[in-house]
Amino acid sequence: MQDLETQRRFYIGIDTSNYTTSCALFDAAEAKFYSNVKRLLGVAEGERGLRQSDAVFAHIKNLPSVTEEALRGLDPAELCAIGVSTSPRDIEGSYMPCFLSGEAAASTLANAVKKPLHKFSHQTGHVMAALWSSGSPDLLEREFIAFHVSGGTTELLRVKPQNAAGSSDGFRLDITKLGGTLDLNAGQSIDRSGVKMGLGFPCGPKLEELALANTERIERSGVSVKGCECNLSGVENKVEKLLNEGKSREYIAAYLLDFIGRTLIKLAENALGECGTMPILFAGGVMSNSIIKSMIAKRGFDARFALPVFSSDNAAGIALLTAAAEEGFGFWTK
Repeated sequence: MQDLETQRRFYIGIDTSNYTTSCALFDAAEAKFYSNVKRLLGVAEGERGLRQSDAVFAHIKNLPSVTEEALRGLDPAELCAIGVSTSPRDIEGSYMPCFLSGEAAASTLANAVKKPLHKFSHQTGHVMAALWSSGSPDLLEREFIAFHVSGGTTELLRVKPQNAAGSSDGFRLDITKLGGTLDLNAGQSIDRSGVKMGLGFPCGPKLEELALANTERIERSGVSVKGCECNLSGVENKVEKLLNEGKSREYIAAYLLDFIGRTLIKLAENALGECGTMPILFAGGVMSNSIIKSMIAKRGFDARFALPVFSSDNAAGIALLTAAAEEGFGFWTK
């Protein structure tokens, strides 16, 4: 029998976003993930996303096999708690039906094994996954700025950790929105433009590949940023114009990613001017793009980036938040 210090302490995270079904298994005793299984929801050729009803149905089909793979080999006696994302953001009225699929599965599992169930927002899970994979335990004890940049969100956030390790109330992240997009999300502009170029959805990886192959000098137009808010719909119109002019897909992809990168840089500069010097954490699927990351890294910010596997939608952050809610972050900081 294992002693108490080495006995495995497993925490399950489940996330059902509008694009991905995911389940992660984290062991707090060893501070490591045993699994982080992700399955993209199918999108028909030529389409730019999914209706919520289709997403819910896809999650219901995916959850049995995703959870089976993620939890394979789990000893129920070593399971401490289950966590799940139940809303897009931590604000009143934040709701998307796709998260009901994961909540139903997690609630059923928690009731069956008689273990606690913890509920979080999808956005908080993204921020937590980025904290972990960027190796930033110092941010558990200080305020920082965070970008959540994805297909469903482009937001600039001020994050303040509360109730650190050992608190009876557990650990949480207080998130205040500083700004973000006023129209299209960055991931939307990438996918819409990619579909116009004949690429399959989601378009991010292929657009990055095309952009890296570009050899032409990019004509840079001004970005639309005022304070901590931006507009991104204009770049989609520019992409359509470039297509009509016969520009290569490589050039157009490079132009698009450069525009998004410069927009995020300007937002970051304005946020630092408003909040003062502090670290900036970049989370969300768009931030797995190597071109955009390289542009930001060259600006001299204290920039922290999630590893690509933890950037796109996944349940890892939910599993970490669940562990922290039960026992604080001693498993990471000791």
